Amino acid sequence: MYVYTHPACLRHDPGPTHAERPERLSAVTDALRAAFDALQWQEAPRATRGQLLRVHSDSLLALVLDTPVETRIALDPDTMLGPGSAEAALRAAGAGVAAVDAVLVGGQRRVFCAVRPPGHHATGSAVMGFCLFNSIAVAAAHACEQHGLSRVAVVDFDVHHGNGTQAIFETDPRVMYLSSHQLPLYPETGRADEHGVGNVVNAPLPPGAGSEPFRAAWREHLLPALDAFRPQMLLISAGFDAHRLDPLAQLELEAGDYRWLTTELVAIAERHAHGRLASMLEGGYDLQALRECSVAHVGALLAP
Repeated sequence: MYVYTHPACLRHDPGPTHAERPERLSAVTDALRAAFDALQWQEAPRATRGQLLRVHSDSLLALVLDTPVETRIALDPDTMLGPGSAEAALRAAGAGVAAVDAVLVGGQRRVFCAVRPPGHHATGSAVMGFCLFNSIAVAAAHACEQHGLSRVAVVDFDVHHGNGTQAIFETDPRVMYLSSHQLPLYPETGRADEHGVGNVVNAPLPPGAGSEPFRAAWREHLLPALDAFRPQMLLISAGFDAHRLDPLAQLELEAGDYRWLTTELVAIAERHAHGRLASMLEGGYDLQALRECSVAHVGALLAP
């Protein structure tokens, strides 16, 4: 199984006290290298402007790619732009594009992208929530526009709602967006009554919810909707910040919950999409939880 990553993703530096720090990615890649010999590590390419423009405005690209940066700049209270940030964001989005190509025409069935910064809060026209480009949205748009798919599913189990991904696709019936997340919590979106054009399914969970309500939300609501959509490809926003150790939220998941859900998602991909699945790292801010959860997730992706 391919894993896309790039050293440039370590050079995006939001600052010494920022939760979205380079050590997050090192924790994931070190844990995966130690746990699995079967992974084939691939260098993430840069996304092109044309690929980014499928989901982002010219003004957002200009902000991230063309702003002269000698020291760190705060684009909003949470989202920083430093000297290495544009290259990291290009590689993160490019990993998603490469993963789609690898799965659809490159002979890979499942792919994981170990990249940062995360992406699912970035809207078509605004950076936010640590996110510069919405890498999973770039990947989904590539699957639709370049490869002609008409049913692409984006599954998001990050503890924060992927407001950017939902906003980008909520009027595009080719892409279904399904999310479990804590609410109330940043960005205060993702209510159960948000449906897009019938292509959005949200399952908000209250603070303190653990394995049982998480699994029930997927088993009773999200997975049946995904199954009924019959996706031709499955994309995963793999955030591990719903883990009980995470400092930015209050859900109580364990690594085994991610293994369980990933196994369920693989089964749906096998049933409807010839197994075609690509997953991208999103949030997760406790390093030990990141190690355990990424190994659980990728282990389930590797299962026959």
